[in-house]
Amino acid sequence: MPFSICQSLTFAASISSVDPVAVIGVFEQINVNKFLFINVFGEALFNDAAAVTLYQMFIKFSLIGPRNLNFLHYFVSILSFVIIVIGGVLIGLFFAAISCIATKYTTRFRIFAPVFVFVFPYMSYLTGEMFGTSAILALIVCSISMKKVVKSNLCDDSYMAVKYFVKLLAQSSEAIVFLFLGLSLVPQTQIWDWKFISCTIASCLIFRAIGVVAQCAWLNRYRGKKFSFVDQFVLTYGGLRGISIRPLLFWLKVERDDDDGAQPAVEEEKKDDTPDEKLDRYTDYAMAGLETITSGAGKHFLRKALARHLHNMPTRSGTESEEGRPLLT
Repeated sequence: MPFSICQSLTFAASISSVDPVAVIGVFEQINVNKFLFINVFGEALFNDAAAVTLYQMFIKFSLIGPRNLNFLHYFVSILSFVIIVIGGVLIGLFFAAISCIATKYTTRFRIFAPVFVFVFPYMSYLTGEMFGTSAILALIVCSISMKKVVKSNLCDDSYMAVKYFVKLLAQSSEAIVFLFLGLSLVPQTQIWDWKFISCTIASCLIFRAIGVVAQCAWLNRYRGKKFSFVDQFVLTYGGLRGISIRPLLFWLKVERDDDDGAQPAVEEEKKDDTPDEKLDRYTDYAMAGLETITSGAGKHFLRKALARHLHNMPTRSGTESEEGRPLLT
């Protein structure tokens, strides 16, 4: 099925996001130089903000239709992109200023200072989302702007509490993000197109290398501290695709043109599980696994044993169940 220009741009915006979590985590372990660390860190953070903004813009283009686009649409999109970026920066600076003032005049109440460090950046993110600006950029600008001043306003105990709580929160969030990524990928039916996947991976690697080498060659002409060959190599393979690709593609509603193909006579109505139902199902799986490890014979163990028995039981035609999955889940 051929891709339209809007679909191609939407897919390009989604896969252009890089992963700061994995790259920065590796860099901290191997203790790379600060020059390279700052460049990769800044690229990863601001790249995510730009990728999400471009993705939303191309989604609107897809809804309008390539044939219905005119010069006004392009002009408004470019103008909105600038407004989104500037709005995110202003919101971040506003909440950073409030945070600095709040921590300055609450030195007597040490318990409030660490709370302000987390509340105001999160409020900048929510405000950015509420006004339709770049929430990621607002959060980044707020955190960067408030770091120097807020750090001097905190006492030693509050500073150490904030420092280690941020590290704990970052590591926990990393584990939770990849955990839910795995849980969301496995149950869903995937359509594998090896040609498209191979072409996408090869294009990401090749054009990433070309972009890094070209930009570093241009920047080295005007910079005092130049990018070495090792720095360029690290920047090339450090551009791993980001975890934000998954939610972007998950939100994407793919509309297929099936005029040339046969439509199914009856489509199965799919009902989305509620969060409580999903939590109960995953809890049952975990308890069944624990009962298997501890050689217990609780209700979960008996239920899974019955499900396996019914799954292996032949039907009237002498074969397994038509769907090929357990009858009890």
